Amino acid sequence: MTQFQRCFVFVLIAVVLALSLRVPKLQMRPMHTDEAVHAMKFGQLLEQNSYTYNPQEYHGPTLNFLTLIPAWLSSQHEISEVNEFTLRIVPVISGVLLIILMLLLFDGLGPMAVGFAAVLIAVSPAFVFYSRYYIQEMLLACFTFGIIACGYRYLKSQHLIWALLTGLFIGLAHATKETCIIVFSAIIFSFILVLLFHRKSLFPLETINKKKIYFHGFCCLITGLLISVLFYSSFFTNPQGILDSFTTYASYFHKASTGHTHIHPWYYYLKMLTRFQVDVGPVWSEAFVIILALFGFLYLFSKKYMRPFDVLLVRFIALYTLIMTLIYAAIPYKTPWLMLGFYHGMILMAAVGMVIFNKMAINVWRKVFIRVTISIGIIFLCFQSYIANFHVYTDPIYPYAYAHTSIDVFTITDKIKKAAASHPEKQNIYIQIIFPNHNYWPLPWYLRDFKYVAYQNKVDPELYPAPLIISSPELESELVKKLYDYPSPGNKDLYMPFFLERLQLRPGVPVIGFIEKDLNESVQEHSP
Repeated sequence: MTQFQRCFVFVLIAVVLALSLRVPKLQMRPMHTDEAVHAMKFGQLLEQNSYTYNPQEYHGPTLNFLTLIPAWLSSQHEISEVNEFTLRIVPVISGVLLIILMLLLFDGLGPMAVGFAAVLIAVSPAFVFYSRYYIQEMLLACFTFGIIACGYRYLKSQHLIWALLTGLFIGLAHATKETCIIVFSAIIFSFILVLLFHRKSLFPLETINKKKIYFHGFCCLITGLLISVLFYSSFFTNPQGILDSFTTYASYFHKASTGHTHIHPWYYYLKMLTRFQVDVGPVWSEAFVIILALFGFLYLFSKKYMRPFDVLLVRFIALYTLIMTLIYAAIPYKTPWLMLGFYHGMILMAAVGMVIFNKMAINVWRKVFIRVTISIGIIFLCFQSYIANFHVYTDPIYPYAYAHTSIDVFTITDKIKKAAASHPEKQNIYIQIIFPNHNYWPLPWYLRDFKYVAYQNKVDPELYPAPLIISSPELESELVKKLYDYPSPGNKDLYMPFFLERLQLRPGVPVIGFIEKDLNESVQEHSP
């Protein structure tokens, strides 16, 4: 069996494992606020066949355009027909492709490291959880690794096809999310450092063809530019999007430096990966990966232990990972999914560390101990992924369920649908959703079947009250006053509390409701 064939078998096993953790029950977890926002943005593209890039919000267009594929395959042409599976299968496929791309490093890391890295990506709680999230992060991680893997293949072969594929992934990364600028900076800076110290190894003077390399580099950049232009211009229907894809950085730099939300200390990601515990809840940890990665970093310049690897590749990955980690640690604005880029680099270094760890075994018993330890580590990661994705997927005790929507949203939605079913207008019932600062998300996703829903940030005393009103407790006094005075003073019995239990959209966002008395009585009559 050749080296590539061995890698293929390992990666195939990892893909099967990845699919078994990512695909089942994709619709079970409630939509996170960010997921719902992207889903409704996709709905505009699906129904109106148009997309306009917004340089202030929503990130790049690849997530929306790629979602058209599963929607069309499922014959879904309206947002009311789209379900969570259609949306989340896009990041699932990106997460699996991230594993398949490991095959491109078969001769740089070797079959054992490639296979181990593929398995770690397949079972890592962070990668599993966010592969089931309808946000851009998994796509960006996939396209970033595509740049590195295809770039490596080009350096090995100097074939034009690899230069074009590298350009393809550069364009896709740029069209996915604004944070690609961090990725590009880390890749360029790491490559320059490796080039400075290993120039002759990368480009032997007797075989180098400068004209060929310059031409291939030009083709790579043109390909990346074309792909980016296609997406940001919405396939040449919105030329302004091309300019906006660059002016957007002023907005995002401002947010990163002056924002007051999602601000965390520099060690936030490392603490989350090594040990996370809320009160007396369970301890979550991917320290197994971090420890092995440290082995890889520790022996980075050891001739003895670096022998089975392409040293230049490993050193590039190490520099890239270190630079990415430092940049994200320095940026005050932090959310858990942002760490996927540098954490993927840590997984690659962990695979290197595992091979080195295994080489240190000088007798049978040490080899058995090492392999048992590694097996236990993988099983532990797999167990955490299973529990997180199928049991505590909205619970704040889990580090990656960050400001996640509560399962109460299903109760809220179900009650609204029952009330609508008892109203003469049915799905055409008029509903008011009133929350300060647009805190009503993800309700627009769950109420996408209703045509007449007014989403407001404050109570409008002039607006006629709807038969059903969902709001925040901080607006309760204003709402009660309005319902008491409108349409005529003293009619306070026209409305009743809609929810008898304490409900919340997500931690810190409780929900209250008011329903017309006649409608409430109708609901009670139709209830079992």
